[in-house]
Amino acid sequence: MSIKGMMEEIAKDAKNASRQLRKTGRRQKDEALERMACNLLQMEKDIIEENKKDLSLAADRGLSSAMIDRLTLDRKTIQSMADGLREVKALPDPVGAVTGMWKRPNGLQVGRMRIPLGVIGFIYESRPNVTVDAAGLCLKSGNAVILKGGSEAIHSNLILDKALKKALLETGMPGQAVQVIPSTDREAVNLLLGMDEWVDIIIPRGGEGLIRFVAENSRIPVLKHYKGVCHVYVDEAAELQTAYDICFNAKVQRPGVCNAMETLLVHEKIAVNFLPTMIKRFRDAGVEIRGCPKTLDVIPDAKPAVEQDWPAEFLDLILAVKIVANMDQALDHIEKYGSNHTEAIVTKDYARSRQFLTEVDASVVLVNASTRFNDGGQLGLGAEIGINTSKLHAFGPMGLEELTTTKFIVYGDGQIRE
Repeated sequence: MSIKGMMEEIAKDAKNASRQLRKTGRRQKDEALERMACNLLQMEKDIIEENKKDLSLAADRGLSSAMIDRLTLDRKTIQSMADGLREVKALPDPVGAVTGMWKRPNGLQVGRMRIPLGVIGFIYESRPNVTVDAAGLCLKSGNAVILKGGSEAIHSNLILDKALKKALLETGMPGQAVQVIPSTDREAVNLLLGMDEWVDIIIPRGGEGLIRFVAENSRIPVLKHYKGVCHVYVDEAAELQTAYDICFNAKVQRPGVCNAMETLLVHEKIAVNFLPTMIKRFRDAGVEIRGCPKTLDVIPDAKPAVEQDWPAEFLDLILAVKIVANMDQALDHIEKYGSNHTEAIVTKDYARSRQFLTEVDASVVLVNASTRFNDGGQLGLGAEIGINTSKLHAFGPMGLEELTTTKFIVYGDGQIRE
């Protein structure tokens, strides 16, 4: 079969499966999630063996140690995937929830009911554990999912697909509700992006290059974020120890993720007291500092920042630092260089915290907390399929509820329109 024929068959099967999922209740979905978790643990040896094939090819291709680490599946990561499925199982099922019923003057009862999005095309890189996370979330929210992982994880993804499909069939669910595209051909992505007849939403997860390619070439709505240029603004009314801890955590805990701080903004009235201690702590952790001219006056041996540093997503132990005259200047900087992802303020001033919350345009805005909390699990969603910064149809981490939409439902007793 040609790649085009294969993709059309996958898409049509997913559409048919999504119709069956509409009438599937929580109990059956939860049974399938539990069976998926059990199958992963029972097939641990086979999963690790298939993963070794990917790791061997990755080494031959000279992939970085960080990439190989993300690619690796071992007993611990397999247990973690099973635990994640069980966490999704324990979450409330959003499908079918009716909200906001109201009565019209003519007696009609009008409300909204949560429904699945339909068929989700999920395009992602590297981490094979994402295959399981996405499958679990889509199933619980009643969506069929077509999964296109990176070529570097093809063997791992296919054995995981086998475990997941087996669980669906064992619990009377449509096996095509979860499908991994069994090809490394890049044409499969191009074809998927054009299948608006069968696919309802595309969600890309990976580097900025992948996401821009998907957004520019898709005929299907795309939920995405290009990058995370996240700021922490340390206000003149900040408690210094709190600021030290928040800024350090935001930059250093996991510098290679999208919710890590990339630029530190500091009010000029506290810069002399705050920055020397803060910068020493950063440098002790291996962070390279790139500062504006005012920062260089306080930290003379910092590397001078250039214009390209302000919109940069370093994803590394590199930090841009800017001293601002006031909060309005900080807000202007965030508006110009931010990516609508995550922004934080450290302050004891309630009025300034409220202004920051109101004026900053980002999917998550925090007061006196690390940017690292922009995460579905950390925010109480249980899990997430990704973070959307395009505002439609969701803004921020996408959990179960964000993988649904609503339709109007109307109860009448014979009304006709005059």
